[in-house]
Amino acid sequence: MRIQSIKDLQVGNLPFNPAGPKKAANLSINAELLQQAKQLNINLSQTLELHLSEIVRQTRREQWLAENQDALDEYNRRIEKRGTFSDGLRRF
Repeated sequence: MRIQSIKDLQVGNLPFNPAGPKKAANLSINAELLQQAKQLNINLSQTLELHLSEIVRQTRREQWLAENQDALDEYNRRIEKRGTFSDGLRRF
């Protein structure tokens, strides 16, 4: 099995509890965009949390891959050279 991404290792998503504790934050946003969001009844806090959690998840994936790239490359080289222990046992 060649590893190309963190998903290949089936590492779970970061836990994110939408009902978790909240903390107030001051933000600046384009006034016209804010007005349009209010007219469309878009929940700003919920929208920010959802998108920010995805950005955090993606950034952590990228950091993990960068930190572990040498090990992934070495593992892939070893598998290409020697195969896996189950190569003779698999029927697919």
